Amino acid sequence: MSMETVEIKAFVPARDFELSKSFYTDLGFEVAFSSEDLAYLKAGECAFLLQAFYVKEHAANFMMHMLVKDVDAWWRHVEDAGLAAKYGVRADPPADRPWAIRDFVLADPTGVLWRIGTHIEPFQR
Repeated sequence: MSMETVEIKAFVPARDFELSKSFYTDLGFEVAFSSEDLAYLKAGECAFLLQAFYVKEHAANFMMHMLVKDVDAWWRHVEDAGLAAKYGVRADPPADRPWAIRDFVLADPTGVLWRIGTHIEPFQR
């Protein structure tokens, strides 16, 4: 019996499905598949499922965490694409965190909070 895992994906809620797909493609994801209520989005080897589903309490407490090789390049892309202004979303610049990650915070149009970051050396105390 093999207990090897292959993949795990989250189902991310979308209040406005088409707007959210546009946001994620502008962020750098590719829509590999889409139906009227579900889309498979990927960036490199990372992927998630976007669903046309919205419950305010669920969306307001939903978070995604994505590790990237160059967080500052991703942040420059967010700024250059004007994502915060274009979609009216929160975007906080990168900062070094005590848990040994440099990340930035980005909300999607539904309110899903993303932390996009990279590993750094732990702070010396």
